[in-house]
Amino acid sequence: MGSAFSAHRVIYLDADGKVQKVVFSRFCSQCDIKELFCTAVGLPRNITICLFDSTGAMVSIDPTMPSNSERSLYRVLPVMGGQLTGVATKEELFQNVLTQVAEQFSRAFKINELKTEVTSRLAMLERRVELEGMKVVEIEKCQNDIKKLREEMASKNYNSFLDDNKKLTPPRDVPTYPKYHLTLETVQALKQPTFDVWQWEPNEMLSCLEHMYHDLGLVRDFNINPITLKRWLLCINDNYRSNPFHNFRHCFCVTQMMYSMIHLCSLQEKFTPLEILILMTAAVCHDLDHPGYNNVYQINARTELAVRYNDISPLENHHCAVAFHIFSQPDCNIFSHFDPETVKQIHQGTIALILATDMARHGEILDLFKQKMENFDFTNEEHVSCLKMVLIKCCDISNEVRPMEVAEPWVDCLLEEYFKQSDREKAERLPVAPFMDREKVTKPTAQIGFIKFVLIPMFETVMKLFPQIEEVMVQPLRESRDRYEELKQIDDAMNEVQKKKSENLIMGGKKKKTGQLI
Repeated sequence: MGSAFSAHRVIYLDADGKVQKVVFSRFCSQCDIKELFCTAVGLPRNITICLFDSTGAMVSIDPTMPSNSERSLYRVLPVMGGQLTGVATKEELFQNVLTQVAEQFSRAFKINELKTEVTSRLAMLERRVELEGMKVVEIEKCQNDIKKLREEMASKNYNSFLDDNKKLTPPRDVPTYPKYHLTLETVQALKQPTFDVWQWEPNEMLSCLEHMYHDLGLVRDFNINPITLKRWLLCINDNYRSNPFHNFRHCFCVTQMMYSMIHLCSLQEKFTPLEILILMTAAVCHDLDHPGYNNVYQINARTELAVRYNDISPLENHHCAVAFHIFSQPDCNIFSHFDPETVKQIHQGTIALILATDMARHGEILDLFKQKMENFDFTNEEHVSCLKMVLIKCCDISNEVRPMEVAEPWVDCLLEEYFKQSDREKAERLPVAPFMDREKVTKPTAQIGFIKFVLIPMFETVMKLFPQIEEVMVQPLRESRDRYEELKQIDDAMNEVQKKKSENLIMGGKKKKTGQLI
């Protein structure tokens, strides 16, 4: 206890006759330690204080200060108007100051030795701080010291590939989003496909994503630095654009559905922890920096992305590239301590899953999966790889699985993004898909075909492997299809009535005109 190389220091204070224990990191600043002492003895945090040992000697307040015990308590005395309350003479104070200066000179010779250890054990400090339950507010007290160390590291800035010069968020010293404490009700709801994704603010969604990584054991099993995980999630949030549909809330929606399927289908019993990590990470990254215009537009407009990736899944390739640029930042690399072979597996797996979300490949992937389903084998690597591609596809287009009040706003968001693209295509004289044309599509017509011919066949195929999804995922899709078909019948009936009214008005106008001529 009290060693210069101890990660934390324990100080015992006399707080109105009671023993008050204070623990702080040796990387905390002098100001932070003084604030802790003031709080411990009930003094205002911004007041000037001095510390005295049991002999009346003044004790320096700094990270390397000598530790004491419950039998030799330190006293905290405030300085009022430049005078110490309860302290003897100025001569004694001066003598104490000289003593402390001598002690500081003695400790100064260990600075170089400490610098080396501080650098090597910074990651360990961050992890210990998190695991010991310190709140974000307390972590931020170490910001200044950590920042000085981070300044010694080389930093890089990456420009986005798109035209708006979007940049990745620079490294952060400590996570800055407010910590949201999840209730037991929220923790349980997160595991269900019925989870309402519209209730949450960005910082709350970040906390939910963080919880998923902890709950699945990924942080523990892979020794992921919790603070690096926070920074990575913040950078992910910063690199989703404010599109009507392809935004950070969609990222959260897809990842939460993947999380719920992992629990619902007991995938942790079927997949390795590394495969679970890849599934979750691919879901988080799958639409990074989406510009709001799909692959068809990119190819027809000959954008930079289409040219770069030779018209082959330009957006999905871009999402992968942005994801790995984020991982290349030391402060955001949750895989920094993984061995090269494992990192290679993560990269290959993540790329395969993100590329699978290109809807142009939907028929190809589903047909392949149906072939594997004839004799599916969880020990067969090809079978499992195909299943993982289908799982991320299910999660990516799973909105209609959710309750109507949660699913329907997503349809409005998607149509808004479609209409924005079709308007631009018309202005640039490019081909326009009918299902994206505001003059031709309605909400029922947009959804019926998609649900009947894309969603239900895919989910019913997965249901053969996991029958437990029928009630909570497949049945809601069937109900959604039926509801939109009823809406279409109503729309058709109203259009027919309106058509007859128009015809009657025209006929009435012709008869009136004929009568006038006679």
